[in-house]
Amino acid sequence: MKLLSVLAATTLSLISVSASAIPLQSLRRGSDDPVLESNFADPSIIQDEDGMWYAFGTAADDKQVQVATGESLYGTWNLLNDIDALPRSASWTTGRHTWAPDVRRAGNGKYVMYYSGEVAQDSARHCIGAAVADVITGPYVPEDEPFACNLTAGGSIDASGFQDADGKQYVLYKVDGNSVGHGGSCSNTDSPIVPTPIMLQEVEEDGVTKVGEPVEIFNRSDEDGPLVEAPSMLRTDNGLYILFFSSGCYLEPSYNVNYATSTSLTGPFQRAQRPIIKSGEYTLRAPGGATAVHVGDKVGIAFHADCQQGRCMHTSHTVVDGREVRVVM
Repeated sequence: MKLLSVLAATTLSLISVSASAIPLQSLRRGSDDPVLESNFADPSIIQDEDGMWYAFGTAADDKQVQVATGESLYGTWNLLNDIDALPRSASWTTGRHTWAPDVRRAGNGKYVMYYSGEVAQDSARHCIGAAVADVITGPYVPEDEPFACNLTAGGSIDASGFQDADGKQYVLYKVDGNSVGHGGSCSNTDSPIVPTPIMLQEVEEDGVTKVGEPVEIFNRSDEDGPLVEAPSMLRTDNGLYILFFSSGCYLEPSYNVNYATSTSLTGPFQRAQRPIIKSGEYTLRAPGGATAVHVGDKVGIAFHADCQQGRCMHTSHTVVDGREVRVVM
């Protein structure tokens, strides 16, 4: 996600069951008020072995990576004001404007954070970094080299981890093509429009060492406007892969939470007929940046939307019904 004048976050939850399996009334939280009224953008969420929920957000208040905790996904969240999860910068970054952290538990028991770091040699670009910690709140120690960094194509941003049913681990990310676009909305609606592909990279048990080359699994179309970004993957119990992403321009009300589905990890992905949530629905403005995680036998996602503080974190339910994902607020 881009970090300009608005920062913070929003959270949503997703239940991987048929809509007919649970009465919608039992899913309804009854409010779309934020659960974290703070400048906390681009959240990823994870439930640790202690049962607590942890959220990681884009840089703010002199912290490269913010951390918040909650006893419940849907309850009140608390910002950990005294913790910067990434206190030391990698040498290839400026140490400023760190975006979209995503934390996962690697197969070796370590915690791995993927983040978008501002590139020291070209501060107009970001690339994906990886950092490792022994405990979930860090401090995370960054790798010396970026994980993914194609500066010619515009850089790489918005990484998220994914573990498939066979135990193999992957990292998804966006090639930030619109950062080298030719003008218009988000610098990429004036011809020639630059691609913003979503890539999938397999990694070893440590979550950092790459296996083979990345493969493109998705890309923008005319209906997406200038970009697709913020990829996040989950797999339902019946083998359906749901790729969450944002489209539209992050600076405008056109930004949204969208998704596509496939029966194969690498696609082809079938776009949904409409976004999960967009501006004007549930009083939210410019929602985007969904991050999906499994929650026991259910699934949760996090997303952000504009608020007075910047971008605030919300929680709600959704239901997966066949290939359709619906919000229930």
